[in-house]
Amino acid sequence: MAHLRFAVLTSGGDAPGMNAALRGAVREAHALGHVVMGVQRGYYGLIQDEIHQLSNRDVSNILQRGGTFLRTSRCPEFATVEGRVKAAETLRAHAVDALIVVGGNGSLTGAMALAEHWDGQLIGLPGTIDNDLYGTDETIGYDTAVTTALEAIDKIRDTADSHERYFLVEVMGRDAGFIALQVALGGGAEEVLVPEETPDFPAMLARLQKGKKAGKTSSIIVVAEGAYPGGAQAVAQELHKLGGDEYRVSVLGHIQRGGTPTARERLLATRLGAHAVRAAIAGETGKMVGIIGSEMVLVPFADAVGKKKPLDPDLLALARRLVGVS
Repeated sequence: MAHLRFAVLTSGGDAPGMNAALRGAVREAHALGHVVMGVQRGYYGLIQDEIHQLSNRDVSNILQRGGTFLRTSRCPEFATVEGRVKAAETLRAHAVDALIVVGGNGSLTGAMALAEHWDGQLIGLPGTIDNDLYGTDETIGYDTAVTTALEAIDKIRDTADSHERYFLVEVMGRDAGFIALQVALGGGAEEVLVPEETPDFPAMLARLQKGKKAGKTSSIIVVAEGAYPGGAQAVAQELHKLGGDEYRVSVLGHIQRGGTPTARERLLATRLGAHAVRAAIAGETGKMVGIIGSEMVLVPFADAVGKKKPLDPDLLALARRLVGVS
């Protein structure tokens, strides 16, 4: 078996579990007799030649840490041909055979574009809390983001009950409602708004008022940030105009990106990272590693970023049956 020179990078928004994925890839590569290089700050570091060799020791004690020890960035220069040519030159200068990219939709789209200027192997890992990449049941960071949001909602529920208030809680999800849907079900929310559906404010208000008449003194409404222009604040204004009630708004924001990865997250990310190495050794390229059920799968980049991943219709139907119940 030929010895390969791998490079790994994290790109775009950070996600809990990225460190576990990097550790899994680095240690699997070394266990199989290969060399691994780490690229700092994503595609920016690739353009700037910020690349160095990684040992097993370099990925010690990172499994439990959020974020990414390699750092990450969004790199407008990589969106240009000149930037991608520079990145390809860096990979050639370091004799890299296979590049593993950990990131979301934009990062994997960047990997596809890089393939036009570099003939090495490219393998993607789904690193995004939004869980919106097609071809995988779950992405790195999603489980932890949901857990973090649930913990926050449990605390908000306490104050909502104490003050007998309506609370709108905005979670991340500009184009997809996966976090909002899971959090609404897990947190017992009274309503949930997701980008995949058009809000029906009169119907929502009717359900909230019905609950109030039945003796319900507080309610939690989970809003994905992309469910309505202006987010949860705009939703609160619309509901206030219709019914006159006051609504408190809590935007969870970047708290969902940080924190210690859950046990499930660490296991998933480790498996994905190790499988990426084995896929490259097997000669695969231009594919993202995902998980369907309990099985590792390979998904062409064009499908992973080009196809719309739908919300689970059964889960959405369950949410609609359970929310709004007094």
